[in-house]
Amino acid sequence: MSNQESKQRILQKIHDAKARSTRRLKVRPEKPSLVPEAYLGHSEAIPELEFARNLVEVSNGKFSYCSDRNELAHSLSELYQQKGWSKVFCAEKEMQSILDEASISYFSDFGKIRQLEVAVTGCEYLIARTGSIMVSSAQGSGRRLFGFAPVHLVIGKSSQLVHELGDALQKMKSKYSTLPSQVSLITGPSRTADIEKTLILGAHGPRELFIFLLNDQT
Repeated sequence: MSNQESKQRILQKIHDAKARSTRRLKVRPEKPSLVPEAYLGHSEAIPELEFARNLVEVSNGKFSYCSDRNELAHSLSELYQQKGWSKVFCAEKEMQSILDEASISYFSDFGKIRQLEVAVTGCEYLIARTGSIMVSSAQGSGRRLFGFAPVHLVIGKSSQLVHELGDALQKMKSKYSTLPSQVSLITGPSRTADIEKTLILGAHGPRELFIFLLNDQT
């Protein structure tokens, strides 16, 4: 399947997911099941499709699939201009090089972190089954950035996609001789309904979550 065909399938899946305002939960089986499909449905054949579908349905995250770095730079530049951001924070070298390609100004001084409007980070892994993003303190963005920024923009790669949480944890153990001091999962914008049963976004973390998925596999 060509990159263009893959992209069109992913975009169609996202469109279909957005058309459904909520996701119907499956009725719990009478007997507990250790098979993930009993609760989460069947897995997509293509991890990109599964991740995009679950990200949108579960968390209403904003997803963009990019076939190559040129398309990634163009998409980032368009979003940057559309949103009118002027205070972009990025501390990870690889992400900084991508922002440079997109001609997006940023700062990396943690002493000025209170000024940021949006934080740009990479990730450790993307979990297709739940539409979640695994991040850690080893990435170079520190601990507080993932929960402090009002807008979080994540740039992930197709090579970082795994099907299950267990797969991501196993890869983390192989990647690091000692696990980072903090490993977290992000599934959509921060939210709570504890205050008078009213859904509030950004209660204890980002109000918006953007995911840019770069195809780095041929």
